Amino acid sequence: MKLFFFFASLAVLATTVLAWEKEDHEIFDLVSELEAAEGKGTTFYSWLNVPSTASTSEISKAYRKMSMQLHPDKNPDVKDIHKRFARLGVVATILRNPESRKRYDFFYKNGVPKWRGTGYYYSRFRPGLGTVLVFLIILTSGLHLLVQKMNYKRDLARIDTIRQQAKNAAWGPKAIPLEGQRKVKVNLGGEESMNNRWIEMVVEGQNVYMLDPSGHMYPLDTSAATPPSVSSTWFIASIISLVRKVVPAKIPVSEDNIIVEEDDTSSTAGSESGKSSTQDKENGMKAARLPTTMAGGKRRKGGAKKR
Repeated sequence: MKLFFFFASLAVLATTVLAWEKEDHEIFDLVSELEAAEGKGTTFYSWLNVPSTASTSEISKAYRKMSMQLHPDKNPDVKDIHKRFARLGVVATILRNPESRKRYDFFYKNGVPKWRGTGYYYSRFRPGLGTVLVFLIILTSGLHLLVQKMNYKRDLARIDTIRQQAKNAAWGPKAIPLEGQRKVKVNLGGEESMNNRWIEMVVEGQNVYMLDPSGHMYPLDTSAATPPSVSSTWFIASIISLVRKVVPAKIPVSEDNIIVEEDDTSSTAGSESGKSSTQDKENGMKAARLPTTMAGGKRRKGGAKKR
């Protein structure tokens, strides 16, 4: 319901903004310039010193009188006198034309709107392509973040509902917590829904778990909902994904590679040790023929000691 009123208000605002035409924009500019030059609150009528109900002839008479006072030839040293004199002619032209005077009278009675439409600001400031793109990115990212927050609140409410259904199925109508684990089935479509999507769950005290076919239990709590974050908005997420694709990830050192290198080294060392062992045997046979003595002159048999 809130979304309906929001979009309805947006539609009314858009209709009002689209109703403003080029002539209205010119009146907006003239009102702003007049207040900046003559003082805040100055209107077309107060500047000409006539009432808002003045006739066309009265307005023309007031214009002629004031044009003589503001003529540049009579005020050569007055700053911005040319702009003021030209502005006076435009104001008089608007008030002497019935259609343009009707437009001005509307804003005279209701006030000039603060938000004058994107067309008005675009025609005045002429933002570049980069500025427009930045504005659109910020706007769409903000809307995306708003949608994330709405989905997060909805998911939390749904998780709370499913947890309550599981507890009701495990504890019964009295809702008294029972000790131990209770395996139940919960309809994800809702208790009164015709869409039967049953799932097995386990209730243990105040904890509720989702049970998969392999027997693993996953806790069902607020951590199951994805919280909103700026990094998850479409633009930031796209940049992160692009960086991950462009920048190669560091390949960790594999234990298999180390094992292979050790095997290669051991095989090389084995071949060398094989050769050395053959030489050792030959040397040992030669050494066995020679008598060995220890200090004191006692004779001792040759050979290595087992540890």
